[in-house]
Amino acid sequence: MVNTDDDAAWGVCADVTGLYADPPRRSYELLGCAPAGPLLDAMRAAAGTGDGADRLGDIWLRPEADDRCPEGSEGLDAWRLVDVRVTGSRRSAADADRWDITLDGVEDFYGEPDDPYLEAGMSLHDERTWLGHCRDLSIILPPDDEPSGPPFQLLGCAPSEALAAALAQGTRRALRLDEAELQILDRTGARLTDRLISAPEISGWRPSSLGDGLLDIDLTDGPYPQIPVWARPVWYRWLTGPPTEPNLWAAYPAREREQWFDIVRERGCRLSRHTPDRPAGRVYDLDGRYITDDVGLYCALGEAINGPGGYFGGCLNALSDCLNGRFGATAPFTLRWHHPDVARRNVGRCLAPDGAVYSLFDEVIGFLEEKRVEVVLVEQGGLLEAKR
Repeated sequence: MVNTDDDAAWGVCADVTGLYADPPRRSYELLGCAPAGPLLDAMRAAAGTGDGADRLGDIWLRPEADDRCPEGSEGLDAWRLVDVRVTGSRRSAADADRWDITLDGVEDFYGEPDDPYLEAGMSLHDERTWLGHCRDLSIILPPDDEPSGPPFQLLGCAPSEALAAALAQGTRRALRLDEAELQILDRTGARLTDRLISAPEISGWRPSSLGDGLLDIDLTDGPYPQIPVWARPVWYRWLTGPPTEPNLWAAYPAREREQWFDIVRERGCRLSRHTPDRPAGRVYDLDGRYITDDVGLYCALGEAINGPGGYFGGCLNALSDCLNGRFGATAPFTLRWHHPDVARRNVGRCLAPDGAVYSLFDEVIGFLEEKRVEVVLVEQGGLLEAKR
């Protein structure tokens, strides 16, 4: 853990508690809903009348326009709920052909709009499929006595001279560490990621069972953002060291893939400061067998350019940055895309947050070609299809 003002270390610890905690979930009620596709399946699963799962994954909520709020108005901005699951449903009292559906989920980083326009209702989609239309939305407020998260502790901490002096002084002012950064190392000693700890205070300390001279230290505030509990397997894999074989991300479902890619992106951006680009004219092979979503596409592209766990963009803007240098490859180069049919099938038709239809597959290929990358699609049987 270091002081963010001068990067001086407060101490090195063997482990921490309180790093993993599921983000708070909020409950919502979709009122007067005509569910379709995965939402209808999840509603039936939650009621015990279907064979599917009650989890929807990430969904977008898009307010509908009308004469009072025409297209392009700020009140029509779509927003995203993450890791959504259906928890119940009942027939709508206002319309027996529609449903009131309760669900819970996690607000994404940007949160919901301040004043969404809901007079004309809203439509929902999961970036692939429309999930239905609802006439209104109600937010169910959580109770005031919600349990707090787990305490944050530094375990087996070897304090620096500055931290030891603060503990010896023992005053509240001395024990207030201002802003700190928790730097997380893998087992090889390489820096994997970091988390900000805002204005922590030391609330207690004691000798640690992990070794002579080491301390277990309690802090009033923990790192942000915390890592979801369900993401432990992904993080444990990376904490053993960077991957040495490709496609380890492929076995994970969508939300775990996003955690994997978050690590890949942060690590890739940090390494870019020290990694020279290979010369232009190279040929890179992209294994497209596991591109079942947008995250999978960028995981596969990163590994094609920079090997297992490699990064080479996570959206078109980031891809442009990578093509400008310092991320391992220099244009012009050739990208041989194997099994393109998988991506064409899975990300060939997508929905933007506002519901507009686009093809991520075509967009990425077109963008690469604009940036002097020759994309060669290698179809099954080894036949080459130049570009598209």
